[in-house]
Amino acid sequence: MTASARIATDLSHETVLVVPGMHCAGCMGKVEHGLQAVPGVSAARVNLSARHVAISHGPALTVPELVAALDAIGFASQPRSEELTPPASAVKPLLAPLAVAGFACMNVMLLSVSIWSGAEGPTRTLFHWLSALIGVPAIAFAGRPFFASAWSALRRGRTNMDVPISIGVTLSTALSLYETVTGGHDAWFDGTLMLLLFLLAGRALDAAMRDRARAGVDALLRQAAPGAMVVGLAGELHWVAAPSLTPGVLMRVATGERLAADGTIVSGASNLDVSLLTGETAPVAAKVGDAVHAGTLNLGAPLDIRVSAAGQDTSLAEIARLMEASGQARSAYVRIADRASRFYAPAVHTLAAASFLGWLLAGAGAYHAAVIAIAVLIVTCPCAIGLAVPVAQVVACGALMKAGVMVKDGSALERLARIDRALIDKTGSLTLGQPTPDAGAIAALPADEAAVALALASHSRHPLSRALAAALLAAGHRAAALEDVHEVAGFGVTGRWNGLEVALRRPDSATSVAVALDMAGRPTRLIALADRLRPDAIEALARLKQQGIECTILSGDNVRAVAEIARATGLTAHAAASPADKRDAIDRLQCAGRRVLMVGDGLNDGPALAAADASIAPASASDVGRQAADLVFLSDSLLAIPRAVVTARRTMRVVRQNFAMAIGYNVLAVPLAIAGQLTPLLAAAAMSTSSLLVIGNSLRLARAPR
Repeated sequence: MTASARIATDLSHETVLVVPGMHCAGCMGKVEHGLQAVPGVSAARVNLSARHVAISHGPALTVPELVAALDAIGFASQPRSEELTPPASAVKPLLAPLAVAGFACMNVMLLSVSIWSGAEGPTRTLFHWLSALIGVPAIAFAGRPFFASAWSALRRGRTNMDVPISIGVTLSTALSLYETVTGGHDAWFDGTLMLLLFLLAGRALDAAMRDRARAGVDALLRQAAPGAMVVGLAGELHWVAAPSLTPGVLMRVATGERLAADGTIVSGASNLDVSLLTGETAPVAAKVGDAVHAGTLNLGAPLDIRVSAAGQDTSLAEIARLMEASGQARSAYVRIADRASRFYAPAVHTLAAASFLGWLLAGAGAYHAAVIAIAVLIVTCPCAIGLAVPVAQVVACGALMKAGVMVKDGSALERLARIDRALIDKTGSLTLGQPTPDAGAIAALPADEAAVALALASHSRHPLSRALAAALLAAGHRAAALEDVHEVAGFGVTGRWNGLEVALRRPDSATSVAVALDMAGRPTRLIALADRLRPDAIEALARLKQQGIECTILSGDNVRAVAEIARATGLTAHAAASPADKRDAIDRLQCAGRRVLMVGDGLNDGPALAAADASIAPASASDVGRQAADLVFLSDSLLAIPRAVVTARRTMRVVRQNFAMAIGYNVLAVPLAIAGQLTPLLAAAAMSTSSLLVIGNSLRLARAPR
């Protein structure tokens, strides 16, 4: 790094602003370009799912100045709270307008049947009035998302994609109302409502997908305890909420509780479930002097812990920030929509104005010229283009659901289609995450030793003991009667059987996960436990290779355990990787031009799942793993991954076809509208037909993948 680059880095500040009004690629482009034009801003990156923008800037720029810069381009904003909380739903504000538009459209079209059938005179006028009574209030309510966005842009001397839509809807409604009042022949309330219905449907589908994409951080924060029992100076105990904990206080964590803060054990010893942080299924023994982290589950004896970091300074909060910082990648279709949005509004305005002036110059009346201009505005409405991606995504998601794969973020299908590298966690991803005793070792146990082992295992809460007990019961053994049974956290279970000392413990050294059975006067029995590969894992990896995807194991587990799975699968592997290590590995691959798929299941995989181009987790994953991933496979079989890739690639082919049809529709329909061959109603019908063609083409994705 050069001296000047180092100085620039040292002086750079980052501010994150929440921008609730962003809802499309055009908004993303306006926010990023508008901020980058501000002197002192070096970079601005939008996360549309979280609806915030991260701004890198010099120290001279203040937050109020950045807020004012966004306000100047039509976007209200505010600094993000230090508390990591999920944003309000983007789809909920659209549900009521969508429902009103749908209900009103059906009723007005029903009334229009009589007009289409040839009703004339007072009958036609009556049905126009009934349509107006239903249509005008419904249009005013259902059009609010577009009207508000358009007005916000126009107030600041700018345009966006909602401006021509709002103008077309307003003029069409006004002329329809004029026709109704004057007893005219035509009214287009049905076409206007149909237009709003399709626009709102596309926007709601897209917003629903984006809401799902942001659920990971919320699930992660739920892993932390809400508070802890704090030991006072006089030894008294009192409850303190997690945000109020401070470094230096002494908290007491009972058996079965999660830690509310990071700290160091000052009293006690226990087994800790750290799978959320490392992915290790086997509990870890912890003693005085060991560092422990928020979100860890205490499985054994009570612990006294001196808090070293609390609130937003804990490891858990840092992982949440890493996940949130790994915003969605700007996909090819988002970039296309971004560029198109800059030209759409001025192009449509110019086309409609030219049509109006052209017909006036040709001798048509102002009314007739206005009707043609409205038809041009309606026929150029981007409904089909707006539906091209979300409808294909929704149908593909339904097909994958039938195949046992739940898609949480539809836009991930595009990224998944381009994957050429996969990083796969070991425990719970390549394997089932359920260590089971070796069947041969169980069969080799004499009946009395098996009975003692079952009795000892049944007295322990340790997952390995539970797995051993389940295997012995399944083999038909019954527990022996023991005396003086007690468990010491981190050491095992001891007792007396027929006057002999017996113990079930972790072996001093072993080549794999195992438990040792000690019985006085007999050799120690070593019972190995292994985490089995998922069904079809080898076939799934072979299919991924055929699809041009190179696979690597990236795990937080210990080197020995990872090496065994690497030998079984023939994959290269990297072990003992922390959450930051996994994210760094993905960053390096992405910088080298690779498209990375992350397969993981634990809290330690959360930042990597969020940072990867696409991510998938098993249903057995932690809440954080399931929420951070783009896709979740519900069965044990690993074949879900290559099936998802096949479906994603099919989906992108259909999306490209949808775009071609939408563009072809405009090429054919726009000249007809300019030539005066389409009324606003026919323009709305043509627009709806193009949307239905896009929907019909997308339905071809409904077949479940094999």
